[in-house]
Amino acid sequence: MAILKHIKSRNANYSNAIDYLLFQHDESTGKKIKDEMGRSLLRDEFYMDGLNCDPMSFDKECSLTNAKFHKNKKSSEIKSHHYIISFDPDDRSECGLTGEKAQKLCLDLAKKIFPGYQALIVTHTDGHNGSGNIHTHIVINSVRKEAVRRQRYMDKPHEEIAGYKHRSTNKFLNYFKKEIMDMCIQEGLHQVDLLSPAETKITQAEYMAQKSGQKKLEETNKKIIADGLKPTATMFQTQKQELRNAIEECSSHSKNFQEFQSLLLEKYQISVIEERGRYRYLHPDRDKRITEKALGTQYGKEHLEQLFLRKNPITILYVRSHLRLVVDLQKNVKAMQSPGYAHRVKISNLQEMANTIIYVQEHGYNTQTELKSAFSESQKQLDHATNQLMEMNADLKNINRQIHYTGQYFAQKAIYTEFLKAKNKGRFRKEHTAEIQAYEEARDWLKSFYPDGKMLPIKTLKEQKASLQEQIDQQKSSIRSLKDLTQDLRTVDKNVEAILHNQVPKKQKTQEPEL
Repeated sequence: MAILKHIKSRNANYSNAIDYLLFQHDESTGKKIKDEMGRSLLRDEFYMDGLNCDPMSFDKECSLTNAKFHKNKKSSEIKSHHYIISFDPDDRSECGLTGEKAQKLCLDLAKKIFPGYQALIVTHTDGHNGSGNIHTHIVINSVRKEAVRRQRYMDKPHEEIAGYKHRSTNKFLNYFKKEIMDMCIQEGLHQVDLLSPAETKITQAEYMAQKSGQKKLEETNKKIIADGLKPTATMFQTQKQELRNAIEECSSHSKNFQEFQSLLLEKYQISVIEERGRYRYLHPDRDKRITEKALGTQYGKEHLEQLFLRKNPITILYVRSHLRLVVDLQKNVKAMQSPGYAHRVKISNLQEMANTIIYVQEHGYNTQTELKSAFSESQKQLDHATNQLMEMNADLKNINRQIHYTGQYFAQKAIYTEFLKAKNKGRFRKEHTAEIQAYEEARDWLKSFYPDGKMLPIKTLKEQKASLQEQIDQQKSSIRSLKDLTQDLRTVDKNVEAILHNQVPKKQKTQEPEL
C-alpha cells in the first residue's frame, strides 16, 4: 500500500535536497557513500522532474522566488516541505509497477496537489529504509511562485496567491492522502485507508531505532555465541513495542480498566493512567509517559474499553454515549429489567441486547435511520458484487470455450490439411471422420466468435483465464465479507426494532460477535 510521509525543513541550502536525491547515502548515518577515489556515487536508478522549475537549478530558482516575495529570511522559517510516497513492495511483482511508471503517476499528482509551487519530483527504486519498495520524493519550496485557482483544502484568505507559504494542515494532508488512495485504486495498486488512524503507529524514528537496535543486538550475540554461550534475546524491541506487547497481553485478561491497570503494573512494571480522556503509559525504563496516540488506536482508551465491554457486556447499559440511538436502547433495556415489567429479561436475552448496543456504539450509528441505511447499502453492495461474480463466471466459461475450440482447431488442423489435399476425399473422410468433424466444429465456432478472423493465441487465452480466475477468487472473498456484514446489520436492525418497541429480541441463528 502507498503511504505518505512529511518532513519540514528549515535548511536554507536547497542544494542539499538535490544532493540527497541524486547520490547514494548511508541510511544510518545520513552521510554520502563515496568510492575509493572519494567521489560521490550516483544512485543506481532514479527518475527526476521539476515542477515550475528546472530540476538541476531548483536551489537557485527557489532562492530567487524567496527574494522576490521577501520570504524565508529567518532561520526559524520553514524553507521546504519534503513528502515521500512509498509504494507497497508487492506492487513491483504483482501489479507491474516500475520506477518510470511511479514517476509519471507522482508527477501528475504533484501538478494537481502543488500548483504554482516549485518542486522536485524524484523516484527511487532502491527501497526506502531497506524495504525494497519503489518510492517517490516530492520536495517543494515553501513559497508559492505563481498564483493558482483556489483549491478546496484552502481555508485561509488569499491562500491561492503568489508568495503564499505552504501550510501542511490536517485538511491538506487528508486531501493529499485521498488523492494517493484514488490514484492507487485507479492504477490497480495495493492500497489501505490512509485517512483512518493507524491501529499500530510506527514512526520513522521508531523504525530506525528498531533497525539500529537489531543490528547492535546481532553484533553482541555473535560475541556471545563465539564464547560458547546462548544469547538471551535475538529480537530487539523498542520501548514502544514492549508497551504494545504488554498492553495486548494484559488487556486480553482484563474485564475493566482497574484489572488492566493492576495487571500491567504487577506483570510488567508498567504504569497506566487516564488523563483528559486518553491513556498514558510509563515504561519502567522511562521518566516520561507515552501517550496512546504514539502507540496506535488499538492501544487507546476507546478500543480497550470496547474490549473490556465484550467480556462484561452488561456494563454497556451504564456507559455514557453521545449517540442518541445508544441512549434510547439503554433506556428501554433498563426498563425491561424492572420488576414490574411484563417480560422478565433472562441473562441470555440481556447479553443479546448488550451485543446489539455494543455494535451500534462501535459503528457510530446515531439514529435508527442511519442503521437502516447502512443495512440497505450493504445489501445493495452484496447484490452488485454477486451480479459481478455471475458476469465473471460467464466470462470464464466463454474463455474456457475459446481455449477448448482453439486447442481442438489446431490439434486437428494437420489432418484437415491432408484431407483437402487427398485425391479420394470420401475415403479419407471415412477413415478420419472424428478428427475432421472435430476440426469443422471448432472452425465453425471460432468463425462465429471471431467474425474478423483474428483468433487469440492459446497462451494469451490462458493468461486471461488465470487473471480472471484471480479476480473471481478476490470477488468471492469480498462477497463473503459483505455477506457477514449484511447478516450482522440484519440481525442488529431486527434487535434494535424489537428493543425500541420494548420487546425481547429473538435469539438469532447466526453467530453473534464473541463477548
